[in-house]
Amino acid sequence: MNRSILIATALLILGGAFAAPAALAQAPVAPDTKAVAAQAAPAGKAEKASASEVMKRIFINNIKLYGFIRTYFAFDTRESLAGTEDLYYYMPKDVNIGTGGEDLNDQMSFRFAALTTRLGLDFKDFIAGEYKIGGKIEADFYAGLNGSTGTAQLRLRQAFVSVARDSRVWKIGQTWHPMAADMPDIFSLETGAPFGPFNRSPQVNFEWNYTRWGSLTVAGLWQMQYTSTGPNGASADYIKYGCTPEFYLGLNFKTSKSLFRIGGDVLSIKPRWNNGERKVRDRLTTFNAFVYAQTRTDHWTFKGKVTYGNDGGHMNLVGGYGVSKIYADGNRDYVATNNVSSWFTASARYNAWQPQILLGYIENIGTMKGIISREGETTFWQKNNAGTLARMYRIQPELIYNLGKFQIGIEYMMTAAHYGKADVYKHATTDLHWVYNHRVQAMVKFSF
Repeated sequence: MNRSILIATALLILGGAFAAPAALAQAPVAPDTKAVAAQAAPAGKAEKASASEVMKRIFINNIKLYGFIRTYFAFDTRESLAGTEDLYYYMPKDVNIGTGGEDLNDQMSFRFAALTTRLGLDFKDFIAGEYKIGGKIEADFYAGLNGSTGTAQLRLRQAFVSVARDSRVWKIGQTWHPMAADMPDIFSLETGAPFGPFNRSPQVNFEWNYTRWGSLTVAGLWQMQYTSTGPNGASADYIKYGCTPEFYLGLNFKTSKSLFRIGGDVLSIKPRWNNGERKVRDRLTTFNAFVYAQTRTDHWTFKGKVTYGNDGGHMNLVGGYGVSKIYADGNRDYVATNNVSSWFTASARYNAWQPQILLGYIENIGTMKGIISREGETTFWQKNNAGTLARMYRIQPELIYNLGKFQIGIEYMMTAAHYGKADVYKHATTDLHWVYNHRVQAMVKFSF
């Protein structure tokens, strides 16, 4: 079964890519050097353009350096689940009463850092026969820290090559997950997570523009930075030993002012491949889906997204899974949590001023089967407190001032989490209580 899924995925994505391999093999991947030489040299001397002039023109026309220098300043009223330097924000932590009767998580904090500064290179319009070749390399410094301490290190964000012919485009490498490609208009680092998917992954992505207003997207994806969790913690080993890529299928529709997408993906992993003594047949297969829409007027842009998550932890959603059955031969069945995540943004541009707001809501539905508990053994693994969170909402207004390529922004983010004690279905139903965090964040950014 797994081998059949793997073969079918490969055929769907790659089948058209090599429809004309001879054209690619015979044609050099390069810009039209004669045309470039003609542009680089004075009239009447096009054939005598120097190699340095040609290369200069190639760099101007076909390669673009881009990036920005960005510093965040963030203040929180409560201990929270957050990423490196606590800039990538998830949610406030639940109440933790110490021996003195105080809530130990009722603690203010402050930080600022420039480690999200970014560099990238775009490559475009390199011609190989009937194919147009491009690509991207992008990195930032969001790595190397342990909490708030350490030295920022260069980290790969995107690296892919694109091959286009007529209405078809293949993208091979690491880039945004198709379910996470549409982001809300907000300047905070997490850009709406965990109220929507956030993931960049190695993938083979095929898009077919079958009309001027509609396209089809098919992709096979792997895991690297954003991984599933399980008995060995967060790891790409679960998909590695599952031997099956994540499979995505989506439809896209657009007009001059509006965009609509609908899509879903299937992920099949092996939480265990042996139990320390013998091989096991454990496997978990999950399904995630989304609907996205956006439209714009003369001054305003409106965006909205609703995502159904079946686990979805590898996309930074609130999710998890656990053991639902143990067989006599040592094999196990698993069941994943279900949740509905959503966000809506409205943004405007009036001269240099740019007001915008995000509203987010998550409802945790729990699992369809009960989770088995065993003394001395963990049987449930989660992302973002999926086992004790009933629901969560966020209100996030912000204001940006634009001065050419220079930006200053200020935002207020209120995130409220409804925690409680969960039943065997990992649905919080008793001892429910709200916990709040108020974040005030500023941003200074210069783009180039």
